[in-house]
Amino acid sequence: MSPGEKLDPIPDSFILQPPVFHPVVPYVTTIFGGLHAGKMVMLQGVVPLDAHRFQVDFQCGCSLCPRPDIAFHFNPRFHTTKPHVICNTLHGGRWQREARWPHLALRGSSFLILFLFGNEEVKVSVNGQHFLHFRYRLPLSHVDTLGIFGDILVEAVGFLNINPFVEGSREYPAGHEVPCSHALPQGLWPGQVIIVRALVLQEPKHFTLSLRDQASRAPVSLRASFTDRTLAWISPWGQKKLISAPFLFYPQRFFEVLLLCQEGGLKLALNGQGLGATSVNQQALEQLRELRISGSVQLYCVHS
Repeated sequence: MSPGEKLDPIPDSFILQPPVFHPVVPYVTTIFGGLHAGKMVMLQGVVPLDAHRFQVDFQCGCSLCPRPDIAFHFNPRFHTTKPHVICNTLHGGRWQREARWPHLALRGSSFLILFLFGNEEVKVSVNGQHFLHFRYRLPLSHVDTLGIFGDILVEAVGFLNINPFVEGSREYPAGHEVPCSHALPQGLWPGQVIIVRALVLQEPKHFTLSLRDQASRAPVSLRASFTDRTLAWISPWGQKKLISAPFLFYPQRFFEVLLLCQEGGLKLALNGQGLGATSVNQQALEQLRELRISGSVQLYCVHS
């Protein structure tokens, strides 16, 4: 595959979770089901001419403090006279012995990087050529988060299965049935983020995420309809405001919804892509007490 090709043509049987296109860096996302031998991560993008460095971290969690362990740290550096790649492991807040590979000339050019995870090591290819291999220092099963940072323009991230004929429940963590209710005891305030991760069922009809106050009124709801493939905000009076964006929900695929509370409204992101905002009175946001999720999904994570 050449660097200019898109991820769209990849057969559905290879894909473990939806690809993400043009995420904003720094970008951190969950790897649904975690990592194990037989998974591959594709990273496609461009390194600017003035880039100093970027890094791709396969992390054991996503906390900010304490900093999570990093099983595999991939760090190309371009600001020296001899561009090179540093690979390492962060364990217990301490970096281990670093490994270095020279001759990675990506500055000012596009790239396609494949991370191929085997039983004992990860192999990395760049633009169709094998570049390095790195032996694991932490159990691969501990990795559940991907982080991308630094001077890089990411066009696409894909999570794939090396062997499309390998099926198994281990690809999917245990889920919870809906409808489901999640308490918001302090309401919503500017800067607060709601994260919902779920799996679309085999024959979906709809998915609804509603924010409710103490009287069970819903000042705002988000609804995905699979019959007409639309995504819309729903007002308390049932009025529908369509969201102009590609419909990114697919049967038997994971998705991630992020709602960022800001002064006077909510910003929406789906699978790492910003989809605009809706206006909500700040007082109404502060009086919210419940997040209710219903529809044709299996729920895996709710965080607020």
